[in-house]
Amino acid sequence: MNKIPLIFVLIFSIFNSNAQNKTITTSGDILQLAIPAVAFGSTFIWNDDNSQPTWQFIKSYGTGLILTQALKRLVLEKRPDGSDNYSFPSGHTTSAFSGAAFIQQRYGWKYGLPSYVLASYVGFTRVQAQKHYPWDVLGGAIIGIGTSYLFTKPYSKKIVDVSLNRINGGYTIGLNYSY
Repeated sequence: MNKIPLIFVLIFSIFNSNAQNKTITTSGDILQLAIPAVAFGSTFIWNDDNSQPTWQFIKSYGTGLILTQALKRLVLEKRPDGSDNYSFPSGHTTSAFSGAAFIQQRYGWKYGLPSYVLASYVGFTRVQAQKHYPWDVLGGAIIGIGTSYLFTKPYSKKIVDVSLNRINGGYTIGLNYSY
């Protein structure tokens, strides 16, 4: 028996129940706040004093949300469910992708890839709940990623810093170990 059609039937049945749809929507609502909350919290745990990571996060997240809200009021696109005219871009997706992009930019793909997968799930939940069209989600993702890339610098914790200085016709070598 061909397993591919069976997989599609299984996926359709999983996402076709109202109770399950509500659970999916709620999980997206939670993740759109949890991802940036983890990103923000990380700035206090892995704080390399020179780059001011908390301020980087505030600038990137805040800029993304302000831009999203401004575009919602300029574009005035009706939501798929007809509830209002603020469909484009998706604020949930902007929030999730802003947090994910901050994590990826700051700490690398090892942590960024799972964050992007979760952020993509948030976008899926918005389309599934008929709150957004796919291009609304794409717009939110572009804003979230773009603002984070604009303001976020990678985390750098030097283990050993070597310096060479000339003093009175001679040289000194300095080693500074930080952990």
